[in-house]
Amino acid sequence: MANEHLIDDCIFCKIIRGEIPSHKIAETDKAYAFLDINPISEGHVLVIPKYHGEFFHQIPDDYLVDILPLARKVALASGLDEGQYNLLQNNGPMAHQVVPHVHFHIIPKPNKEEGLIVGWPMKTANQDSLKGTLTRIKEKL
Repeated sequence: MANEHLIDDCIFCKIIRGEIPSHKIAETDKAYAFLDINPISEGHVLVIPKYHGEFFHQIPDDYLVDILPLARKVALASGLDEGQYNLLQNNGPMAHQVVPHVHFHIIPKPNKEEGLIVGWPMKTANQDSLKGTLTRIKEKL
């Protein structure tokens, strides 16, 4: 069954099943790209897996492998090879995820006023701290 990994009460799952209309740009067997109905710049696109998962780490590899090539094709078809843009994916409400279904934003950045506006509060890290973080991550790979 094509929709076996979707749930009933998710807006993006409903879009994939065709229960809610969307401005579909393209789809594959495992991914779906459509225009965001609340864009932060013209041409703001969402690319979603046809697998329900709230967090990136919950999506199976075979779905993830399909998403970025589709996002790249959409970015190129949108003319973004001529300009600047953000490719963004948030995980959880504190990370600004609004819809609890993994989705990637392709957000054109035509000028300083339009598109994604981000602050980047950098911290200074010492080498011992970085080495500890590196060890902790590598032990779990």
